[in-house]
Amino acid sequence: MNAPLQGHTVSKPIAAAQALLSVDNVSLEYRTPQRVVRATHQVSFEIDPADRFVLLGPSGCGKSTLLKAVAGFIQPVEGEIRLQGQRVDAPGPDRIVVFQEFDQLPPWKTVKQNVMFPLLASKTLKRKEAEERALHYLEKVGLAAFADAYPHTLSGGMKARVAIARALAMQPKILLMDEPFAALDALTRRKMQEELLLLWEEVRFTLLFVTHSIEEALVVGNRILLLSPHPGRVRAEVHSHQYDLHSLGGVAFQASARRIHRLLFDEGDVANASHELDFADIRIAY
Repeated sequence: MNAPLQGHTVSKPIAAAQALLSVDNVSLEYRTPQRVVRATHQVSFEIDPADRFVLLGPSGCGKSTLLKAVAGFIQPVEGEIRLQGQRVDAPGPDRIVVFQEFDQLPPWKTVKQNVMFPLLASKTLKRKEAEERALHYLEKVGLAAFADAYPHTLSGGMKARVAIARALAMQPKILLMDEPFAALDALTRRKMQEELLLLWEEVRFTLLFVTHSIEEALVVGNRILLLSPHPGRVRAEVHSHQYDLHSLGGVAFQASARRIHRLLFDEGDVANASHELDFADIRIAY
């Protein structure tokens, strides 16, 4: 985040920089048979290049809806979303989504063919170049030896890695991940978090990550946007770059998790909470 947002206070100033993604005063709605439901209300944030930006909030706060809007699948009823200054009006190869369900891998295609498929379908690369790039990213996620295997032979964690390799092979400007590890068991989930962070260290891609787990947000993200219960509004933004998987269970980590919980749910104390917090940076939305 680069400059104070209207209605926000910042614990310390941050040098201005060009944002990669800008979400400006965005409200999102969807229809049910009975009525129109507002999913998010006037949400604003910015993501800088190489950020690991997390949307965190309880179920129903609109975080997945926000991610779909950034992907171009949903149009805001208010505000706008801009990628490198260009308004987002539709899906595009500059924004690739990794969803929770990894059975989206066509079962009749091998692992390598699954990674190649979007490159060929979008005519981004010819077959030879697509194969080379697919193998390159399968190597990065540790699955080069399984290039000719079929999805039904893979574990859930391996399918997750194929989905990440397929997304990164498109070399998007921003990678969008919607609770990608939620369906995995606890040990596999931790392993996938570790592998995602190692991959980020190597590639330095820009990530927008959705979760409802405070611990996962602290581990995966360097910046966390906290959204209120439905309809989703910005409660605060905190910086969490000081934490990683080795921080789990530590006193400071657990204290930060409790403080985030307070910011998310203790609405009456939000305005005063910043005086008790020990994050590297925090913004409180009033």
